Amino acid sequence: MKAFKVRITAGAERDLEEIVTFLAVREGRAVAGRILDGLLDQAAQLARLPERGTHPRELLALGIRAFRQVNFEPYRLIYRVLGREVIILVIADGRRDFQSLLERRLLRWPPAT
Repeated sequence: MKAFKVRITAGAERDLEEIVTFLAVREGRAVAGRILDGLLDQAAQLARLPERGTHPRELLALGIRAFRQVNFEPYRLIYRVLGREVIILVIADGRRDFQSLLERRLLRWPPAT
């Protein structure tokens, strides 16, 4: 089976940078590095099994099944599968108010250029 291409959007890259920067200051660079490696590993695994993720409950409540998620506790990677491509749209701490975050970031997707 041919692998899917995994692409991280600019918004998700910013999310990742913010997480790593925050952790480096609060917990140290070693912890930040482990979290970064874990999140990138989760993203890479989607190249082989993109359908393994669950649908975010906040979107299911709205009847939206176009997006999926995988977890690297406490973080969630929200993505969409389009053809042979996995597009990672959001990487965020799952303890946040995900309802408003997803409404802001995903329900206006794709973003205007």
